[in-house]
Amino acid sequence: MYHGHLSGTYAIAIHPTLNILASGGRDSTVRLWDIRTKYQIHCFNGHTDAVQSIVMQDYEPQVISGSSDGTIRLWDICTGKRVSVLTNHKKSIRSMLHHPTEYTFASASADNIKKWKNPEGKFMRNFSGHNTIINSIACNQDNVLVSGGDNGSMYMWDWKSGYNFQRIQTIPQPGSISSEAGIFACKFDKSGMR
Repeated sequence: MYHGHLSGTYAIAIHPTLNILASGGRDSTVRLWDIRTKYQIHCFNGHTDAVQSIVMQDYEPQVISGSSDGTIRLWDICTGKRVSVLTNHKKSIRSMLHHPTEYTFASASADNIKKWKNPEGKFMRNFSGHNTIINSIACNQDNVLVSGGDNGSMYMWDWKSGYNFQRIQTIPQPGSISSEAGIFACKFDKSGMR
């Protein structure tokens, strides 16, 4: 058991090579844990609302957190200090991802999807047009970005250009209402084809 958050935990991420787990919660903190001992290494403070998404990247030990306060914060694992705060989104950050081969990451919100350059978080591009709250994003090695929305829509994007090349609308199940059609998670399988 990992004890430390003062309320619910909304996001977790495991470092790709280190024995470190990061968690983010309703208490607006990001906590870093040693997986072996279950002791807290760092507690990152600065968000003013719930932390909804966390990603960790390998190249420079870093935690990236997205919050309901509309900000993304980049944290240095070694020093426990904040590297930068990104304020480009105007709404809650619901999902983030690291590109599988590039040194970039993306964040999704109700306003749009944004692409960033690591490690400093330099803004690169908007993926605009998915006009709903975006709950989940995924990307494969063929540079296909998928976004899943609150209204049951899925958009496929070209990672390099930002071009939206396909749209899919889910159909609510018989007996349910259209507001129950939301997509809350999406992920590619190991082949990257599905």
